[in-house]
Amino acid sequence: MNSAYLYAAVRTPFGRFGGALAAERPDDLAATALTGVLAKTPALDPAAIGDLVWGCANQAGEDNRNVGRMAVLLAGLPVTVPATTVNRLCGSSLDAAMIASRTIESGDADVVVAGGVESMTRAPWVLPKPSRAYPAGDMTAVSTTLGWRLVNDHMPAEWTVSLGEANEMLGDKFGISRVRQDEFAARSHNLAAAAWDAGFYDDLVVPAGDLTRDEGIRPGSTADHLAALKPSFRPTGTITAGNASPLNDGASALVLASAAAATRIGRDPLARIAGRGVAAVEPPMFGYAPVEAADRALVRAGITWADVAAVELNEAFAVQSLACVDAWHIDPGIVNARGGAIAIGHPLGASGGRILGTLAARLIESRARWGVAAICIGVGQALAVVLENVS
Repeated sequence: MNSAYLYAAVRTPFGRFGGALAAERPDDLAATALTGVLAKTPALDPAAIGDLVWGCANQAGEDNRNVGRMAVLLAGLPVTVPATTVNRLCGSSLDAAMIASRTIESGDADVVVAGGVESMTRAPWVLPKPSRAYPAGDMTAVSTTLGWRLVNDHMPAEWTVSLGEANEMLGDKFGISRVRQDEFAARSHNLAAAAWDAGFYDDLVVPAGDLTRDEGIRPGSTADHLAALKPSFRPTGTITAGNASPLNDGASALVLASAAAATRIGRDPLARIAGRGVAAVEPPMFGYAPVEAADRALVRAGITWADVAAVELNEAFAVQSLACVDAWHIDPGIVNARGGAIAIGHPLGASGGRILGTLAARLIESRARWGVAAICIGVGQALAVVLENVS
């Protein structure tokens, strides 16, 4: 079997809900990320791209009808470049990268572009289509921005609690305090701000619209400041707007290929896809699912946590991030050392590509060999990828 390598990664800045990217359509954001990542591989003839695999969690509005193919066309790539769009909710773009890596390993394609997009601002309201015309009763418009919608009556009620309530339950189960959550969130903001100031993200981010930097980062955040925020889901709960990821807009893109494609791409690979893991749990415990997904990916890579020098764990909520880090028994200092989603943002379909690209950059910066990217997924799933630094 071939090995699959990551050659290039970029993302747009992540904008706040209703913020600087509110006027940008998701298919345009996707095209921006796609154009940006291909600018890193100027020797690559776009016609040589064997496939494009794109992630998107919503697909209910302007991102419908295969937004990956729309990105190909809007970016001006040859019409012969095929594309598909996948949906594994928050893990969609990491799933896209995993699918791309399998495609390369099997020999079905030599070069595959992966990525993802989400505009949570522009996610539409939807109405269920009636089984009969002109129903007598009222119809309710449902927001498609986040969470359960148009829930099947046969689904157990305990599975369909809000994402916030699910993570309050997780915090109860593992005894994770509000103080720890606020400290973790403040760390995320300060590390992200420091990373931007140090130039870490300069080579990883391409402008979108007028936005050049992640819009939600709050430098100087402290746990004391965050402690003043009211709970969002329970009157006496621990989860607030300050220790959970916000709603965001953005896109990410990756170039993956075989070792033999290096000459055509015109650059050496950054990292090897060394292991993949997928796991599922009961829906309310989705925040804990990365524990098993990452453990499985490590086994497939033939290494253990003792070998891992860097972890990029998508911070959906501080509480679930802490639960995972505690379960892995790893040094918290190696986790999201350049900030995480609580500060940077979590545009659902784009976050997997963000953490994979950031992980590769961290491994190169530190000259470390092994890293793990992991992400929790609503409705009880998670994905993880092990990268080996080959730069």
